[in-house]
Amino acid sequence: MNAAIAKYEARARQVNSLVCVGLDSALERIPARFHDADLPQFAFNRWIIEQTHPYAAAYKPNMAFYEAQGIAGLRALAQTVRYLRENYPDILTICDAKRGDIGSTNAGYVTAIFDELGFDAVTLHPYLGREALEPFLTREDRACIILCRTSNPGAGELQDLTVGGVPLWQVVAERVSRDWNRRGNCMLVAGATYPDELGRIRTVAGDMTLLVPGVGAQGGDVEATVRVGLNADGLGLIVNSSRGIIFAPDPAAEARALRDQINAFRPGAAAD
Repeated sequence: MNAAIAKYEARARQVNSLVCVGLDSALERIPARFHDADLPQFAFNRWIIEQTHPYAAAYKPNMAFYEAQGIAGLRALAQTVRYLRENYPDILTICDAKRGDIGSTNAGYVTAIFDELGFDAVTLHPYLGREALEPFLTREDRACIILCRTSNPGAGELQDLTVGGVPLWQVVAERVSRDWNRRGNCMLVAGATYPDELGRIRTVAGDMTLLVPGVGAQGGDVEATVRVGLNADGLGLIVNSSRGIIFAPDPAAEARALRDQINAFRPGAAAD
């Protein structure tokens, strides 16, 4: 098994949780008490990590919230990943960058995200095809999370287009699971806001791990997600919640509540 995916599964078993905390740390929403810090986003993220790590199997910063702050934001992102590597090295780190370009450009993204920042995994666009993503796909030590059926309301504009009698998102699931995943280092994004499609992706992709955005603030149904999304080992899901946890009055309570809500529908995974 790929090292990054094995890392996630080991952590999920250790803490009995499939929760991913999305560090969408928009500067304007961070509480005032963090704004006096040299890097407010990092100070806030460190606090969130300390509050939620007992219930987290993964953390997923979205690059947009850090890039928007220029050099200070990128420093905060780098410090966040470093803090996780040094203090919680068993927790999977996902760079939500949605990268995807021609191969030579992707080679630069690979260096930046995997080697300089040190993330375990990254989200990627499939639109340019496998050849363009080869710089990512050749990294057997890291994981490539390919966008398949996204959680946003307008996802169907292109993803529902029919190709050879099936929707485009299903073609992506088939190509990634049967061809692109030669090194066992691929995952797929499947939104909780479309549980029927998520279930079909599980059927197509076998036991492949799915990153599932859309619970919490986006309103995805946890029960439906877990019932159709678990793989044969009772794992195979990375269930992300961002705003619903990090901007809650008690982030620890929200993370634990999501873990327990997920586990209520996982056979043999009762809450602690």
